[in-house]
Amino acid sequence: MAEPRLIVPFDKPVDADVEVVGSKSYTNRALVIAALARGDSELTGALFSDDTRFMAESLRVLGVGVEADETARVLRVAGAAGSVTAEKARCFVGNAGTAARFLPVLMALGRGVYEIDGVARMRERPIGPLVAALTRLGVKVEALEKPDCFPLRVHGGSLRGGHVGIAGNVSSQYASGLMMGGPAMPLGLEVEIEGDLVSRPYLEMTAQAMRDFGARVDREGDRRFVIHAGALYAGRRYRIEPDASAASYFFAAAAITGGRVRVDGLGTRSLQGDRGLVHILARMGCEVGEGEDFTEVRGPRDGTPLRGVEVDMADLSDVAQTLAVVAPFASSPTRVTGIGFIRRKETDRIAAVVRELTRLGVAAEEESDGFVVRPGRPAPGAVDTYDDHRMAMSFSLLGLAHPGIAIRDPGCVSKTFPNFFEKLEELRR
Repeated sequence: MAEPRLIVPFDKPVDADVEVVGSKSYTNRALVIAALARGDSELTGALFSDDTRFMAESLRVLGVGVEADETARVLRVAGAAGSVTAEKARCFVGNAGTAARFLPVLMALGRGVYEIDGVARMRERPIGPLVAALTRLGVKVEALEKPDCFPLRVHGGSLRGGHVGIAGNVSSQYASGLMMGGPAMPLGLEVEIEGDLVSRPYLEMTAQAMRDFGARVDREGDRRFVIHAGALYAGRRYRIEPDASAASYFFAAAAITGGRVRVDGLGTRSLQGDRGLVHILARMGCEVGEGEDFTEVRGPRDGTPLRGVEVDMADLSDVAQTLAVVAPFASSPTRVTGIGFIRRKETDRIAAVVRELTRLGVAAEEESDGFVVRPGRPAPGAVDTYDDHRMAMSFSLLGLAHPGIAIRDPGCVSKTFPNFFEKLEELRR
């Protein structure tokens, strides 16, 4: 493991236009959709990271042609017209949640027998709701070690579609995976969300990407998506917009330092829920400017402190850690609710945030569905990251204003943002 990375404080407020990586969510959705399309697709502005490489390599193993040009940030996909061609395959997805939740549906559309597995943490992450839904649709899915856990064996050839309910209180990715397979099912598919729904914006992102490739997707009420048969995806050239979760760290840098950060290509037309962090920063005292294709954040000037907030982040949970490290700079406590499900992410993100802030001398309290962070000056120390890219990226922001903050296992950012620390250093210019 690499030595901890020391973050050197900035000597002046940030003032930068930042180009961030492409959206992980859209890249992996587009890869799956393009794989099922008739004809070839070219995905521009794509993210190249561990998560998207696991997805691309799994598609190759399943018989889908995927070519990568990392310099140009382009992925070229040879569509398989609704069904993967491999007779058998074993896919390894590391700790990539999107790949793990999307690929079993793709496998069920094939004609062979396929296995999928991940790292030890992935074997602990829940997959039962997707297994249950596929089983109700007639697919044979075997848990090879523990019930409702990876590794899985999926038997293709029997997924015709119909109506299925899926639990929404653990992850929206189950429903997204089913939805994307719908146009390739002879009967189409009706997906009904059961119970509470977390990360709601991701389902709208899925539906948007599907429509962009020619699928017919209707939303009926708040909990039902109807995917029509007979409108299979068509290959196309598709632009991936910047990643709102990645942009959050730079918007937070502006808030913490009293500076300015602008991200082009990410604006009001985006459906990414994580862009909503900028509206929380506005409530805390930042100025936010936005248009269809840009977002800019200016932090409070002249030493004016931020204000603490109370906010439900169920729809933008991936930036809860970003807000957690902005919170110590406020003049009053910040309370985050609605995110109990992130305990089952790459790590228990609620416990990890509170533990690391407390170790740095910042008062923080764990709650069942969130946390409370109180104002405070972080002391020098090394932050444990728990093999969680978002812990590494978010806690590095504390070091922009306070000396002595170091990040252990900084390489874990390769999961979604391999050059994060280089981008952070560019803010000094």
